[in-house]
Order: sequence, then C-alpha cells, then structure tokens
Amino acid sequence: MSAAEAGGVFHRARGRTLDAFPAEKESEWKGPFYFILGADPQFGLMKAWSTGDCDNGGDEWEQEIRLTEQAVQAINKLNPKPKFFVLCGDLIHAMPGVKVVFSGHYHRNAGGTYQNLDMVVSSAIGCQLGRDPHGLRVVVVTAEKIVHRYYSLDELSEKGIEDDLMDLIKKK
Repeated sequence: MSAAEAGGVFHRARGRTLDAFPAEKESEWKGPFYFILGADPQFGLMKAWSTGDCDNGGDEWEQEIRLTEQAVQAINKLNPKPKFFVLCGDLIHAMPGVKVVFSGHYHRNAGGTYQNLDMVVSSAIGCQLGRDPHGLRVVVVTAEKIVHRYYSLDELSEKGIEDDLMDLIKKK
C-alpha cells in the first residue's frame, strides 16, 4: 500500500467508532484483566538499519511482516484472551493520575521512575537495537496494581503467560 493509499484509508476511517467495547459494559470494574503491549514493528526499518541508510529506503518489509505475524499468532494462542492489544511506537504525554506510562520506539527494554510515575519502554516486535529478543509486553491490571512482563515472541508462543500473572487475572 502506498502512502497515498494509506492516507485514503485513514481518511475514510475518521469519525467512525468501534462498538467492540460498549460504554455501558465497560463503565464499571468487573475484575482483573490483562492486555498486551507491542511496540515498534516499524515496517522497513530493519532493511534500512542493516544497510546503514535509515534516512532512505524502507521499501522492504518482509522481516517486520513476519515478526508481526508471529506476534499476532502468539497472542491468538493465549487463553484466556487479553482484553485488548496496544501497539505503540512514540512516547505519550503523561496526564495527572497516571501511574505507569508504556511506550516503545527505543527498540530495547528500558524505563525508570520519576515522582511515582513509572516509565516502561518495551522493546520492538521488529528491528532490535539492543540485546532484547523480538517480543511483546503482557500488562495485567488489577484494582491494586499494574504488573508487566516482557516476553520474547518464541517464549510467549511456546509457553504462554506465566502462572503468577495468570493468578492475578483469575482473582475477582
């Protein structure tokens, strides 16, 4: 899909709503749940990075497509299913009341804390710039806390989510 075609798709989608989470069903706490955070599939970067020319190119997407498909397949095997999947790339601006900010774009796992705000940076599905494997972050949200863990795509696909996180999801 060309950039012009992609722009047309986004323009046609503007103003539409998704009815997958009706407001009346999601307005009250129903118990623990988890979601998946993936970061930076960044189609085209792996080839550009490998050639040393990140300012140009980016026309080959094969590696990122394969890794993103692997990520989706790993998520689809999970039981129970996550509440939702978030795919991010750029940092967000934290607002009052936020305890944890999740982001990507750094292409390696990182993070820190500032005035009781945790910043969690997830490594990439696509091009890795550090030592972390291609992967996803599982984020479990309970009434008391937010617990997260980074899994390689292979680990998540083969073993699923660890028991301690699953126990948090099952608590009512």
